[in-house]
Amino acid sequence: MTTPRTAEEYGAQLGTAGTALSTDELLRATSAIVANIEQVIEGKTAIVRLALAVLLAEGHLLIEDVPGVGKTKLAKALAKSIDCSVRRIQFTPDLLPSDVTGVSVYNQETHDFEFKPGAVFANLVVGDEINRASPKTQSALLECMEERQVTVDGHTYHLQTPFMVIATQNPIEMEGTYPLPEAQRDRFTARIAMGYPAAGAELAMLDHHGAHDPLDDLSAVADADLIRDLIVTCRQVHVADSIKQYAVNLVTATREASDLRLGASPRSTLQLLRTARAVAALEGRDFVLPDDLQALAVPVLAHRLIPTAEAQLARRTTDAIVADLLHKLPLPADPRDNRRR
Repeated sequence: MTTPRTAEEYGAQLGTAGTALSTDELLRATSAIVANIEQVIEGKTAIVRLALAVLLAEGHLLIEDVPGVGKTKLAKALAKSIDCSVRRIQFTPDLLPSDVTGVSVYNQETHDFEFKPGAVFANLVVGDEINRASPKTQSALLECMEERQVTVDGHTYHLQTPFMVIATQNPIEMEGTYPLPEAQRDRFTARIAMGYPAAGAELAMLDHHGAHDPLDDLSAVADADLIRDLIVTCRQVHVADSIKQYAVNLVTATREASDLRLGASPRSTLQLLRTARAVAALEGRDFVLPDDLQALAVPVLAHRLIPTAEAQLARRTTDAIVADLLHKLPLPADPRDNRRR
């Protein structure tokens, strides 16, 4: 048997490293993307900006909430705002791992095996209702989310750049769902909840969405090359030593908290700083503030933690535990103070 065809033969361009942009160029590009998404998702600017920050931090996003609040709409709006390859996976109990990663099949005409890429061979992969598939199928995303590659039948195929998984899920208390494995949850950079819209936004939704879906008219305002440039720009945002120490102290506090059975991993520390860099860049800054880490602590850390049985009986959520830790930890010095000296 010969080596199956590589993913590149099916049009998967790995892409160049990208070039850093100026602050003004970054703000113009990101503002256009946010404004484009808000044509579909109304009244959720903070959620939209966080989703974009996760993309620029080279992370993955988990959108967890009850049905009908716009989880899939947000994922599809972000995907359509960027002119790059997009694949959608509807996770169901009968979905197989090979449907996600791909499979080698025998071609009777060539008498050879050919690799048929799965849905993960795209820039943006939208996994709808990920917790409706079995843990075995969910685990098919582990390698590609962390290492940005797929191994099938002993052959490794590298994924495109940028690469992001945007998964939606309903709360695990709802019927017909499976909880995500801990290793899977830890690979998601952030978890967000859409929440119900404000009354005014819901009223506007009736006017704009009542007779026509604005998602159908959404056009791309960026492409894969621009996203790569934005990613490189975010990597260059400065993080002071005191901010790094604050991130380590925060993650260490989750490992020592009496209400938690499992604390945050070292991967979460890295993703916290990467996302903070992206958030700072979206604000037009070239340095990270303590406020950035505080704002990101709950969405980046809470979904990775496992509370103790006593905390669960007391109905203590991981969100509330992280919020308490933030209040107890002393704040580091503001990097702007050193710049003024």
